[in-house]
This record gives sequence, C-alpha cells and structure tokens, in this order.
Amino acid sequence: MQPTTYKLSVKEKVGYSVTDASANFLFQILIVFQAGFYTDVMGISAAALGWMLLLVRFSDAITDPIMGYIADRTDHRWGKFRPWLLWSAIPFAVLFWLAFTVPEDFSATGKLVYAVITYTLLMAAYTMNNTPYSALTGVMTNDSGERTSLSSYRFVAAMAAAFLVQGLTLPLVNKLGGGDDVKGWSLTVAIYAVVAVVFFVITFLSVKERVKTPPTQQPDFRQDLRDIRQNVPWLAMFGMTLFVFITLSLRGSAFYYYFTYFVNADAMTAFLDQLGLIATTTREAGRGIGFAILDTFGLIVTPGDDPSAVGFSVFNMTGTFISLLGVLMAKPLAERFGKKTVFTVGLAGATLLQFVYLFLRPDQVGAMFLLSIASSLSYGPTIPLLWAMIADTADYSEWKNERRATGFVYAGIIFALKAGLGLGGAFAGWILAAYGYEAATARTPEVLDGIRLMASVYAGIPFGLGVVCMLFYPITKALNRQMTADLAERHQRFGETPAA
Repeated sequence: MQPTTYKLSVKEKVGYSVTDASANFLFQILIVFQAGFYTDVMGISAAALGWMLLLVRFSDAITDPIMGYIADRTDHRWGKFRPWLLWSAIPFAVLFWLAFTVPEDFSATGKLVYAVITYTLLMAAYTMNNTPYSALTGVMTNDSGERTSLSSYRFVAAMAAAFLVQGLTLPLVNKLGGGDDVKGWSLTVAIYAVVAVVFFVITFLSVKERVKTPPTQQPDFRQDLRDIRQNVPWLAMFGMTLFVFITLSLRGSAFYYYFTYFVNADAMTAFLDQLGLIATTTREAGRGIGFAILDTFGLIVTPGDDPSAVGFSVFNMTGTFISLLGVLMAKPLAERFGKKTVFTVGLAGATLLQFVYLFLRPDQVGAMFLLSIASSLSYGPTIPLLWAMIADTADYSEWKNERRATGFVYAGIIFALKAGLGLGGAFAGWILAAYGYEAATARTPEVLDGIRLMASVYAGIPFGLGVVCMLFYPITKALNRQMTADLAERHQRFGETPAA
C-alpha cells in the first residue's frame, strides 16, 4: 500500500508564514537593537546588560520545556498547538510594547529592575507563542519536501519582516520621536505589536494539524527526556542552534556600535550620497514620490544629521534582501544536495566571511556592503532549513523509539535559540565593558578596537562551532526518505487517514 503523505495548499503555507513575520518584529529588534536600546536609551550599563540577559536565560530553562510539555498534552478541538497562537496574542503584544517603553521617572536601579521584569515576561510570552507555532511544522505534514517548502514560505515572511524592522526601526524612532528616542521607541514598537496580533489570528484561521501522536503512546515526561538525550540529530541541532544564535545576537549588537561609532561618518555620507539618500537643494526641488516615501520613513539624511542610523538601516536592508534570495534557493538546493550538506556548506562560508570584517578600515564602506552581500547569500539557505531539520529530528525520535513529542523537541530548540540570543547579548555587554565602553569613551581607540573585534572574530567563533556540530548530524537525504516511508506505513497500520 502506498504510504499517505500530506500536501499543503499555497493558501495554508502563506497563512502559516505570517506569524513568523510577527515573531520577527521582536526577534530582529533583539538581534540588532536590543543592546543599543538598553545602553543608549534605557540607560543601563553594558556590564549590567550582560548579567540581565544571562539571568533571563535561567527562566527560559524552566519555561521552555514546560511549554513544550503542556503543548504536547493540550487536547482541544482546535488541536494541540494551533490554539496557543490565539491565547498568546494579546500577552505577547502588550509585553512587547512594555519592554521597549522607558519609565522616565524611574531611577537607574528602578529602570534596571523594570527591564528585567518586562523582558523576562516578554520571553515567557514568546515561548507561549513560538514553541507551539514552530511545532506546527512537524504536524501539518509528514512530507519532508513539504516541510522544507513550508519553512521556505515561513522565512520569506520572516525575512520580509526583518527587511522592514532592520531598515525602518531607527528611522521611525527618529521620525515618530521627533528627537525624543524614548517616545520614538514606544510608538514604533506599538505599531509592530498591533500588526503582530493581526498576523497571529490569520495563522490560527489558516492551518490544520494532521500528523498525530501514535495512539499507543502514553504521556511520560521522563521518557521524553530520555528520548531527547538519545536523539543524536536533535543534540547536534541543539548545539548548532545555540552557537548560531549567539553569533546572530552578538553580531547584530556589534554592528549597531560598529556603524554608530567605528564607521567613518564622512565616508558613509559620501556612500549614501551616491545612493541619493542625502538631502540636497537639487533633490528637494525635484522631489518625487520615491524621495517623499523615503523621507516619510526617515531614510533621507538632512544637513547636520548623523548618517549612521540611515547607513546602518541600508546595510541591514541590503543584507536581508540578499538573505531572502538565499531563502528562496533553499528548497531546490536541498532537493539536489540534501539539507545537511546545504546547511553545513552555507554556514561554513558565512563563518569565513565574518572574520574578514577584521581587516576593513573605517572608511571602506563599499567593502562592508559587498561583504554583507556575500555573507547573506551564503547564510540565507540555512534559515528555513534549520526548522525543517528540527521537524526531521522529531520524526527520527518516533522512527527509533515509536514515541513522538513534537512540542518537547521544538521547546528544546527554542530554548537553545533564546539561550543563544541571551548569551550573545550578554557577551556583547561584557565585551563592551571589558574594553571600557561608556557614552564618553565610545570613540576612544581601545573601545573602537573592541567593537571591530566583536563584529569579526568574536562573532565568527560561535558560527564555526555551529559548523562543527553539523558534522555530527546523521540525517542524510537517503535516511530522510526512509524515515518518511517507514513512518507513513506505520501510521497506516494505526488506521490513520488524511485530515479533511
């Protein structure tokens, strides 16, 4: 008998994808702007920032597996994972806004306590939403190719959100705040939070859960833990995810300071002038709709402005657009070479290119952009493959042990992701503190050297460790096909039929 596999419509894939756009409103801010916001806007010291982010990771060590355990045992008419998208929407949005709203009448200690509380609760809401959402990849379809396709849709939406957040956040803060960064951040994040709620509801209404837990399986938390410890591909993915997200967070934080303080302002102005992003009398006189739109979002540098915010935004938007091209290449490359090969080669290339930033001078702005393009093209295909491969590790566990704990599998990876974000941010704070970073010392040679090293060597090392982890990942293209066929046949023996 031909094993049953589940194909997904384009409508369902698109509906599923928009929640990752919502998650990326927060995720991209955490990667790129979190350290800068907390040190330069909230007024928290770099050293305190490092310890704060590390502290929150301890709470995630508790909440993430609990959420996976709860989601796996949710028995609702809407499914195991789908209802959590609706239940988490409002808490996520409110806490997102609170975490990036500065209580101006608080003391320095009060602001630190406020930041710890709101950020901890925000990460709990993120877990409540993103662990079930990610687990949906493993239960919407049992077809490996469809999962890769679903992940590609997901990350097209994610990269579109990243393009907007990385490119427009600082200009919007400047525009909406009118020079008041505190007001600008609060209003900008409020917009992101409202859109996030709408997208969560769209996904909830769009998707279906089809892959069921084996009917003979009994809930057993200790057995879930034993299965995870014996799941070699999951262990490899856990380590790789931890190291990759350390780099993403550390690099994003580093580049904020890199473009704000290290990059030569005159060289950046000249570069932006070539792109038509410097306001001049001639350009103002011939103001077209394109120029007006860019000016509305704060992407035009006016006389006397610091060009770093616009330059950083354009740098981020360029890298994100190229990453999007890489995301679109993921499925055909994976079908030809296998997910493991494409992921490992792409990550290794991005690792080598990260180290090249060490050799760039502050005035080599064009070279910085070219390096970003090359690095993003290499790393791009790995973005959707990560989540498709995690779904494969859930299959591997069921294939080997005849037990499935999709939510628990994803909860562990979500913890690795958030631990990586926290550790990357913590390392950024500690590195800045070690080199003596303060507002008054930001452009001293020692601090600038630390920023340059943080954006190159320190950010590249965890990427390299992620490549090493991938060498231990055993699920090849051939094994993927075998697992899919064996599990589909096993499910038919249980009498399962495709969902309507």
